[in-house]
Amino acid sequence: MTKLEQIEKSISELGPDELRAFAAWFDKLQAKRWDVQFEQDAKRGALDALAENALTDFKAGRSRSL
Repeated sequence: MTKLEQIEKSISELGPDELRAFAAWFDKLQAKRWDVQFEQDAKRGALDALAENALTDFKAGRSRSL
């Protein structure tokens, strides 16, 4: 049995309260990892083109209030 299969089996055996606690923990873990990835992308300039396009569209009037 692979490590992933063991994890899946363990999770499937959790009770409702434990499953909710696990889901909350996992959501936080994913959010932290996303934040780290976003920060790394921003530092290396990977988002610069997106920002420029958004500003160009805004200045050209191709945006609207949400």
